[in-house]
Amino acid sequence: MFCPSRSMMRVSRCMFPVWLLIIYSSFIQVFPVLSAIYPTSSEEHIEVPENYGGSFPLYLKKINITLNGEADIQLAGDKEGLFGIDPESGILYVSRPLDREKQAFYTLQVTVKDEDKQLVFNLVTITIAVKDENDNMPVLTEDMFSGILSKGTKQGTSFMRVSAIDLDDPSTPNADLRYKILTQTPSQPLENMFQVDSRTGAISLSAEGSSLLDSSQVSNYKLVVQVKDLGNQSLGYRALANVEIAVVENTWITPSPVLLQEHLNVTYPKKISKVNWNSREVHYYLKESFPQGLFIIDLEGNIYVTRALDRESQAEYEIQIFAENKDGMLYNEPLELLLTVMDENDNGPVFSQEIYQVELEENTAKGSEIITVKAEDADDPKTNNAKIAYEILSQEPQGSEGFLFHIGKDSGVITLQDSELKTNAAKYYHLLVLAADLAGTEGGLSSTCSVLIKVVDVNDSPPVFSQTKYGPFSFPEDTEVGTLITTITATDADEEMKFKFVNFSVESGNEDETFKILSNPQNGTASIWLEKEFDYETVQEYVLIVSVRNDEELVGKEQDASSTATVHVLVKDVNEAPVLTQKRYEVSIPESIALGTVLLTVKATDPDIHTPLLSYSLRNDSMNWFSIDKYSGEVRVMQALDREMMQDVYTVQVIAQDKGSPSMMVTADIAIHILDVNDNSPFLVGDYSKSHLCTPQREKQSIIISAFDLDGAENSVPLIFALANSPMLRRNWRINLINDTHAYLTMGISWLEPKVHLVTIILKDSGTPSKAQHIQLPVTICLCTMEGECMQEVGRMEGKPTVISAVSVIVGTLGTIGFFVLIIFVHLTLLGANKKKKRKACDNLYSP
Repeated sequence: MFCPSRSMMRVSRCMFPVWLLIIYSSFIQVFPVLSAIYPTSSEEHIEVPENYGGSFPLYLKKINITLNGEADIQLAGDKEGLFGIDPESGILYVSRPLDREKQAFYTLQVTVKDEDKQLVFNLVTITIAVKDENDNMPVLTEDMFSGILSKGTKQGTSFMRVSAIDLDDPSTPNADLRYKILTQTPSQPLENMFQVDSRTGAISLSAEGSSLLDSSQVSNYKLVVQVKDLGNQSLGYRALANVEIAVVENTWITPSPVLLQEHLNVTYPKKISKVNWNSREVHYYLKESFPQGLFIIDLEGNIYVTRALDRESQAEYEIQIFAENKDGMLYNEPLELLLTVMDENDNGPVFSQEIYQVELEENTAKGSEIITVKAEDADDPKTNNAKIAYEILSQEPQGSEGFLFHIGKDSGVITLQDSELKTNAAKYYHLLVLAADLAGTEGGLSSTCSVLIKVVDVNDSPPVFSQTKYGPFSFPEDTEVGTLITTITATDADEEMKFKFVNFSVESGNEDETFKILSNPQNGTASIWLEKEFDYETVQEYVLIVSVRNDEELVGKEQDASSTATVHVLVKDVNEAPVLTQKRYEVSIPESIALGTVLLTVKATDPDIHTPLLSYSLRNDSMNWFSIDKYSGEVRVMQALDREMMQDVYTVQVIAQDKGSPSMMVTADIAIHILDVNDNSPFLVGDYSKSHLCTPQREKQSIIISAFDLDGAENSVPLIFALANSPMLRRNWRINLINDTHAYLTMGISWLEPKVHLVTIILKDSGTPSKAQHIQLPVTICLCTMEGECMQEVGRMEGKPTVISAVSVIVGTLGTIGFFVLIIFVHLTLLGANKKKKRKACDNLYSP
């Protein structure tokens, strides 16, 4: 049971149990849903087959709406009332079959409103695509198809086509039409004269049909062509097309050549030729290297020229004419129309130069060609319009017997008629030359040019040396490269400066390029320099043959002996330094090597022819560790080595010295790599006198101790720190490694007596064999303050009195006071006694 409505449904009108709808739905045919049952998107896409043959309604898809209480479901976009939504389940359904050819897509919009007409959910858009089925058969576009076939048509070039339409979906096989020829009448001379493009329906000659058509006497053919849908599938709807083909003669004939006068004054476009291809389906076009639009062809094959032609721009045109079908395929090979533009005398001769200049040597022979003047006429060279005749109109200055020069009437070649051409007569000549077309006859066009002829001097004097022998020059074999050997000089009798420029070259004697010659053409000199070092032992003497020539070619004469000189150079022997077999020697030895061991043997050679005796010695042996045999070059160990003093490499210098005059020597470094031997024990480094540990033991207190070994890394690190083998020591102390050279020293128990303890530590290296050392490290143990500092006994403060000194000060002070009191008392006593004596005396004086 359901309550559909075309555009609106009230939930309150259809309140039957949901379980009943579910049971009912199990008995009806529900279309498969493409997406999830509870979509969350606001857009839904559904595909429905057209012409569905099952029962209706056809349920399509559950729409994502949740209903609480009474609500209005509105479905917009369904003008025909085909769709609805079940209010209980929210499933969209269609009530009757759909036709894709009538409407391929439906767009529905679902809204839900509550009793207050407020939207409960956002708008949901549903797009329904009607899936096509093959319910339409192909329909031919014509009842009868007819075409014209011209003999000479290329194989594969279509001349007509069969066409049909199918109303089914063109994107599916339902509308995929395929064409096939079923019958051909008559079947002569071959039953397969034609072929059809299975997809386009274009009919063309087969390969065999193309070769047999011209000789065939058949003028008409009838074909039955099948059109079927569903592509290459065996099933599908079919239609049969009747085709009539008329075979006609080949009218595709090369047109006659066209002659057209240049600058023709007529109305354009002007028809010049015509071609024809027998077919109802033909398109003509032209192709050639001419300006666009100069020639055109219309639909009937008429060829036109659109404007006047200029023969001087282009004298001939080879115009290619093409005939093609609607697919752009050529029916036959293109034709060629040859158009020739006829000339008129509208161009005069033009010289390639207005002024010709030429230099003529004074000894030029009579009849020699001097220069050729050239004029061009743009008119047709096959006519007199372009035939040019040359003539000398004037000559300045004139000769005593007329013109000195002659010009060929047809060639324009100017030749010399007088052999007595000298610079002292005239250095310049000016000729005025005429060029006229029409072979120089009256009525032609003409122009003139000037020819300037300069008479010049010639190089007829070869350069000669001021002397033919130089040297001998003697140089020691150690002469520096770049030293000047000598300077040589040559002169030239010509007047022109350019004929005086000379260059020098070494003809022989310098095959090894020991010397370099630098020419100075301006002043006629050359300097010979040493380019490579002399070697007396190889060459003791050089004989250089030097020649001199002009930069300009010599005219009328040949070089003679005066243009050649000899330079003699002698090389003097110089004592050369010996040569060691190596520029640097390297050797590796252990520092424990035995005394007297031979490290290596140094060898030197002397390049001099007379080899003197060589001796060897050492230099820079600051430690006096080695010695060398004076004559054999053997280097030996003389004292015990210590790698720790030299840090791996000890370099000395070997000297090889001859006994020549002066004596020469050569040196080379000997790099001695002293390999480490474990000959040093590790030791502690650093001052530990101010370090202390607190008792009782405090957390994380320790003393960092550091050790070092003078040996190399392979015989030192990692260093081993250990306590001596004493139970009491190992109970009271602990030692832990930090890295290869450092360790922590800590208390092993919580309480040690506050005093300085001597801790015996064993230091051991990693050499082979290893070396060890016992070290007693004084460690201060003390009672500590809260801050971890040692408590100190209070002693007498500097500057404060002691008890004894205080008592002494008090006693001294009291003694001093008593002493002063005693003095005062004695003084007073004595003063009183004196007063009594004076009073008594007075009494005696005044008594009667």
